[in-house]
Amino acid sequence: MNSPSSSRCPFHRDAPSSATALHPPGMWPPGPPAGLTGWRLLNRMSRDLLGTLAAWKQEFGDVVHLRIWPEHEVVVADPQLARELLVTHHDALVRWERGIRVFSQVHGHSVLVSEGEAWRGKRHALQPSFSPKATQAFVATIAAATGQALAQWPKDDPRWPIESAFTSLTMEVILQMMFSSSIGQDARIAEHAIRVVSAAANAEFYWPASWPDWAPWKRAKRQAVADLNGLIDRHLQTRLSLPREAWPDDLLTRLLQLHGDAPSQWPLQAVRDECMTTFLAGHETTAATLVWWAWCMASNPAAQAAARDEAQRVLQGAAPTADTLPSLPYLSQTLKETLRLYPVAPVLISRRSTRAITLGPWQLPARTLFMLPVQLMHHDPRWFPEPGAFRPERFAPEAPEVPRGAYMPFGTGPRVCLGQHLATAEMTVIAAMVLQRFTLSVAVGTASPRPVLNVTLRPDQPMHLAVAPAGSGVM
Repeated sequence: MNSPSSSRCPFHRDAPSSATALHPPGMWPPGPPAGLTGWRLLNRMSRDLLGTLAAWKQEFGDVVHLRIWPEHEVVVADPQLARELLVTHHDALVRWERGIRVFSQVHGHSVLVSEGEAWRGKRHALQPSFSPKATQAFVATIAAATGQALAQWPKDDPRWPIESAFTSLTMEVILQMMFSSSIGQDARIAEHAIRVVSAAANAEFYWPASWPDWAPWKRAKRQAVADLNGLIDRHLQTRLSLPREAWPDDLLTRLLQLHGDAPSQWPLQAVRDECMTTFLAGHETTAATLVWWAWCMASNPAAQAAARDEAQRVLQGAAPTADTLPSLPYLSQTLKETLRLYPVAPVLISRRSTRAITLGPWQLPARTLFMLPVQLMHHDPRWFPEPGAFRPERFAPEAPEVPRGAYMPFGTGPRVCLGQHLATAEMTVIAAMVLQRFTLSVAVGTASPRPVLNVTLRPDQPMHLAVAPAGSGVM
């Protein structure tokens, strides 16, 4: 008979204590009854993954075992154990093969889907372009693209399609950083293609295998993938048609320098794959977070006013720069709190152990799958009192320290999000410039959006907000 997890409170785990008593090998954590195959558990997860995991956590505790034939999966919602898994045991883990196969249909063999030495080589080569110092060089580009986009927003609109507007803006920003080029008329096509591909990928996660994309009923996905490939390939070919001395200093040029230095390790296909991942991950995660941030601002006018006052006081009507971003701490807190409430990746890609590992009191065999529900930890009242409330002061310097592992919107360990510094800078620049120009409020008749997971966390319906002039301090 399984016994419930007896994990200690993360606030006191480092205190001296006797060694953790280990359960014998072969004993699994508690979990829901699986029946003959456990596939009914998978069916329930496919309908509402986040709600289902929250219910199981409430019933069985922070570590839950799912027997879904032929797999054993362990859901880890204990902050210390989640961090231990991703940091201490990182060399014993690979990402879930099925999930990687699904992602590779669009991302190719980029750093997002690579494993082992291939991943280490790509990560090492790409790291300098996404370091905090390298990110600073892109702030002016982000601000310029944002200023041009916001100039096209209406001064006053009771139902502005804020989600579509932010998606177009972040596409423009990433294309400027990557290709020194504009999204132009491709914005609507790309936005639709990404929605189709994301929904298809999320559905395929719950099947052991996919029908080939040439199947007649997958026409929409085929067209969406073709549209995305065409977008990336056109920009790549345009760059290659220019003389080398005419190449701008952007992300594509840095990738092509890798190709020039080591063409066997970085063929043009590898460059193209990294471009696709940078475009998709670089705009989608930022757009999703900004949409939720806008909702939090609109539904919390006092926090919005405080963030605007800070931006106006610090920026004095000018665009943010790399030097002024650190002087916007409250605005940064609103973004961090948004990422707590609505983590763009609420469940990390599952990991599989390549050897037996000990996690807390559990001795788990090789090939165990691990699921890490970030959102459950972000919404746990033990670590975040009143977890459903929007309280940016949680991240103030004087606030109580959050247990390590309880907040990780970008993941943690060696596979922490490569673009986290760039995303943070981009979101801060865009948020500051929006507040300089506009007041956001909930549109009349708008209900609170329901978060749904289609690879990233988005509202169940396209979000509209009321926008009005901010008053003073507009550039």
